[in-house]
Amino acid sequence: MVGFLKTWIGSFQDFLLLSRSAFLNLVRRPHYSDDVFLQMDIIGVGSVPVVLLTGFFTGGILALHITGINFSISAGIGFIALFGVCIQNGVILISVFKKNHDAGMHLDEAVLQGVISRVRPVVMTALMAAIGLLPAALSTGIGSETQKPLAVVVIGGLVTSTILTLLILPCIYALVYRLIHRRENRKLLKRFGAVK
Repeated sequence: MVGFLKTWIGSFQDFLLLSRSAFLNLVRRPHYSDDVFLQMDIIGVGSVPVVLLTGFFTGGILALHITGINFSISAGIGFIALFGVCIQNGVILISVFKKNHDAGMHLDEAVLQGVISRVRPVVMTALMAAIGLLPAALSTGIGSETQKPLAVVVIGGLVTSTILTLLILPCIYALVYRLIHRRENRKLLKRFGAVK
């Protein structure tokens, strides 16, 4: 018999088994977790990662490409740090949307007021991180090869992620909310025989 067999052994195999079991436990029993993502409905879980992951990956990779810096461990750590800031901004924005809507505002008004009330915190978070990392991004001295990729990735990712958080995320939130509630309404009307 001719061919190859690919198997994972050692610590990588243990990691694969552990990550698979952890994922299955999270999917099977979400009510045991106190995580903020699982307490929010499907809108929070679905729209934040799609928009923000696209934003910070695009911005970070584009910033590395423009500056001519290769991807390194330092740049990877920058992506990890950027992930936390971007998701935090998105979760804060979506929680404000939900709070406004639960208070009785119309969906469009709740989203608009949420964006207006959270522009300053989101922009200030991104601006302070970018200003703080600017010296590391512009440095050319000894040791800058370890600091520079991290700073460039975070600054580039924060620029695109902030724009997407404030402009695209509210639109996607409103669209997904309407889609979900339209389907729920249709199912309810079918139960009572109002719609075939």
